[in-house]
Amino acid sequence: MRPTLYGSRHAASAGHHLAAAAALTVLEGGGNAVDAGVAAGIALGVLVPDLVNVAGVAPIMIRLADGRVETIAGLGRWPATTPPDVFLREHGGQIPPGVRRTVVPAAPDAWITALERHGTIRFEEAVSFAIRWAEEGFATPAILRQTVEAHRDEYARWPSNAAIFLPGGEPPRLGSRFVQTDLARTLRFLADEASRHTDRLRGLAAARDAFYRGDIARAITRFVGEEGGWLSMEDMAAHRAPVLPAVRRPWRGHEVLACGPWCQGPALIEAMTVAEAAGLAEHAHNSADYLHIVAESVKAALADRDMHFGDPDFVEVPLERLLSREHAAARAREIRMDRAHPSLPGEVEPGPVAQEAPKLEADTSYVAVVDRWGNAFSATPSDGSWDSPVVPGLGLIPSNRGCQSRPDPRHKSGMAPGKRPRLTPNPAMIVTREGGVMPFGTPGGDVQIQAMMQVAYNVFAFGMELQEAIEAPRVASYAAPSSFAPFEAHPGLLAAEARIPQAVRDALAARGHRMQDWPDTSWLAGCVEAVLSLPGEGLVAAGADVRRPAGCVAA
Repeated sequence: MRPTLYGSRHAASAGHHLAAAAALTVLEGGGNAVDAGVAAGIALGVLVPDLVNVAGVAPIMIRLADGRVETIAGLGRWPATTPPDVFLREHGGQIPPGVRRTVVPAAPDAWITALERHGTIRFEEAVSFAIRWAEEGFATPAILRQTVEAHRDEYARWPSNAAIFLPGGEPPRLGSRFVQTDLARTLRFLADEASRHTDRLRGLAAARDAFYRGDIARAITRFVGEEGGWLSMEDMAAHRAPVLPAVRRPWRGHEVLACGPWCQGPALIEAMTVAEAAGLAEHAHNSADYLHIVAESVKAALADRDMHFGDPDFVEVPLERLLSREHAAARAREIRMDRAHPSLPGEVEPGPVAQEAPKLEADTSYVAVVDRWGNAFSATPSDGSWDSPVVPGLGLIPSNRGCQSRPDPRHKSGMAPGKRPRLTPNPAMIVTREGGVMPFGTPGGDVQIQAMMQVAYNVFAFGMELQEAIEAPRVASYAAPSSFAPFEAHPGLLAAEARIPQAVRDALAARGHRMQDWPDTSWLAGCVEAVLSLPGEGLVAAGADVRRPAGCVAA
């Protein structure tokens, strides 16, 4: 549907075409991949306002041209004064909509940390694109209108949300100009605070202080407190994103890099390792055998994710064992080629069984960049906009990512004061045997690692050009309990895009998969963006998914 784009210097891909344009502008102006990725990432909080929040989460992975890799855990903690058993005691074991699911906003600090450590541009330059599109507006895409329509009642619950997302009481019209005046004012205030300092690093520190210690922090915490939440000025001031090593493992002669088990990143590596042990690439692409192994490998990885993953500061996660070849081989032996496992193999606590098909959850976007020097950037900013209130006058929602903690503190990913939820967004990279690098990622909640794995196999096992690999039809298993409250499961459910032949879907159903038909292309299947450097050709390729308003650039 689109061509792969190639450049001789640099390339970027993002979940909105204007964010990709911002990245290219920075790159053409001499900025590096970190500069470009941060500019695009902040812009996504404006351009995808239903699915990404400026004050949400922003997990980041950076690989420098010399091979050094680090991750920035852009995920906030539960407020220190949160009562540990409050959701069991007062909310019937549920995490209700509203400010009680608020954790410390992490994205601003994550972007600033990336610029401090490896950027070259000033904060006000990085945020200028977001300010422009918040002030001037942009054309409402179909997915924004669809999201607001699907959650109309939730948006209407709070006047501050309705004012932005239900202008005149209705969802924004397709193609209408979507403006966010209050958010523009907030971002411009941060830029002005940074611009008071001639030194770049002092300007970045001033922007951070303005958000976490100054007037913005006071407005956020006052509002959260008035609404019955626990976020305090002390929580805000104490927040700094940890800089951590990547989790890395060999795969098909390449190396896969993921973030740690504070997110679901290692489950991507495990699913790919189990699929390899099960001989996935020996089967015809998107045949019934192939897609059966995809689904069963994902179930195995998600079973281990749900049993073991959580904030490593609070729980011990046996990653060495889970990502070992021996464990992958054992999981692969559990796969029966004639019969789908109905849920998840292993001792997984079952969630409530959903009676309806999966619905859109608080979602995500993504940005990938590779620059002319070989630096690579991968980030998955997120946080939805319909299950918590916008702070009046600021135009932003303090991170509602607490919806990914289990209400029971005894669960590995159960909530506790100072603990982080187990995050679904998981930026990743593949370092190729030829010395190239592919930053890649997607929105989609529990579908993320599934879409990413299928694209990785399309490129590195079946030799597809990058855009072809992204556009190829996909499946997604919903057998695992959802990572979002109320954590419902859909035993045996496997969704498939209609471009997968009916005979293949029938064969999967005969093995016990409960099939759900998607259209030819469904945005529920994720929206993978990727950039791939090709050192043998002296080129860098970019691809962007057609399933959402994504875009890529190369020059």
